[in-house]
Amino acid sequence: MKRNGTATAPKPAPRAAVKLVRCAIYTRKSTEEGLEQEFNSLDAQREAGEAFVRSQAGEGWVLMPERYDDGGYTGGNTDRPGLQKLMAHIDEGRVDCVVVYKVDRLSRSLLDFAQLMRTFEQQQVAFVSVTQQFNTATSMGRLVLNVLLSFAQFEREIISERTRDKIAATRRKGKWAGGHPVLGYDIDPAGYKLVVNPAEAERVRAIFALYLEHRSLLPVADELATRGWTTKQWTTRKGPERGGKRFDRTNLYNLLTNPLYIGKVRYKDEVHDGEHPAVVDPGVFHQVQEALRRNGRTGGAHVRNQFGAVLKGLLRCAPCGAAMTPTHSTKGAKRYRYYACVAGQKRGARTCPSRSVPAEPVETFVVDKIRAVGRDPELLRQVLDRARDAGAARAAELEAERAGLDKDLRGWHAEVRNLSVPLRPGEDNGPLVARLADLHERIGTVEGRVTKVRDQIKAVAAQLVPEEQAARALAAFDPVWDALTPLERARVIALLVQTVEYDGRDGRVTVSFHPTGIKALADELADRVEHKERA
Repeated sequence: MKRNGTATAPKPAPRAAVKLVRCAIYTRKSTEEGLEQEFNSLDAQREAGEAFVRSQAGEGWVLMPERYDDGGYTGGNTDRPGLQKLMAHIDEGRVDCVVVYKVDRLSRSLLDFAQLMRTFEQQQVAFVSVTQQFNTATSMGRLVLNVLLSFAQFEREIISERTRDKIAATRRKGKWAGGHPVLGYDIDPAGYKLVVNPAEAERVRAIFALYLEHRSLLPVADELATRGWTTKQWTTRKGPERGGKRFDRTNLYNLLTNPLYIGKVRYKDEVHDGEHPAVVDPGVFHQVQEALRRNGRTGGAHVRNQFGAVLKGLLRCAPCGAAMTPTHSTKGAKRYRYYACVAGQKRGARTCPSRSVPAEPVETFVVDKIRAVGRDPELLRQVLDRARDAGAARAAELEAERAGLDKDLRGWHAEVRNLSVPLRPGEDNGPLVARLADLHERIGTVEGRVTKVRDQIKAVAAQLVPEEQAARALAAFDPVWDALTPLERARVIALLVQTVEYDGRDGRVTVSFHPTGIKALADELADRVEHKERA
């Protein structure tokens, strides 16, 4: 175009407005080590993210002022305050792009990552890794992302396995492998080992003595509260104090069963000689374990059965199908014991024909029944046959369950193989990866159940006792019974008898023996003999 004889250039077209992209930088570090430094790993990750956002300023990228930092949090789950804050802001529509230093900073779990990506996609939020170039807007980018995350999860699992192996090796050598300090010991800062705290060790020995005196957890806990004794109190590396709590049944039980006090270390079900000295006599420790085993984890529930109701928890009302609970009445200085139907007590005596039954006759009937089995070979054979039938039926149930689980596993493994083929560039693999993660989680859970079922099948087979051993065990019942305490009598009856039914309409009493009871009694008597020989 010419104007007054002079050529002029055409005006450029107006530039399209650049869309504003609000960028949030997320940082994470698995451990707290080094976070107290002036410039730590979280700062380094954020600095790299800020530089990347500035490089994209021409595309409209702007940095959000909020910080989303998780220091000392694992990437194996999403229970992180910084991540939860970020997801809340995404739900509110305040974020357009999430920037991380590496993919595994956001998550190391394939399933969690797939769920996060699904949320990002629903909210139209982009995801960018500074050191790994890909774009989640394309199918190729999503494929690369899933592959990277698979390796991140693999790395996390390998690190976990190495850590567990290291702890196991340390414990098997008898070394202190870390954890919270325990009452009676301090942690040597120079050698990272346990050293005896004399004052606390004396308290530990007194606690063991108190349990042998009271034979119940609650009275000991009350006595410790009266004395003002608490659990181990220590100061963390960062300064806050921990522990110093009042003793209850749980932490008292944990103290009394800790093999550290006899110079041992425990790893899962294994117990090994430790490098640290013992503070409790092994004989006292084993006496406490025997008392705990008899009373049960409940802290002495059987101790409260002070009137010797040996059928407590076993006797049931045949017409109602309800339990019959021990009760008593007194007349002068004499006490009369009964078992009363729970349903009859709740709905009224007229509703139950059994009502109540005197305790001594029904208990004597059950004991005589056990004695009769021990004296009559034919009756013993019938009881063992029923026990074998019950064991065979239980084993058949477990075998059927295992077969069903194996079938499920075969189907899931086949589906995993089929789903692994379609992972191709240019396709949307998000739902596919989510399904694979779900299948792997199911397979892991069911494989664990299969292992437990196999162990249960072996246990059922191991409980079948030979007739000769059963005869010896029941023959020993008669002379031993009179020497037992009421608590021991209740425990022996519970080993042998599964249920006792009383029908108040005709006074009939039916005894059902426990399928594994005779085996349990035989093992119990063998343990008694071995203990006496060692003593």
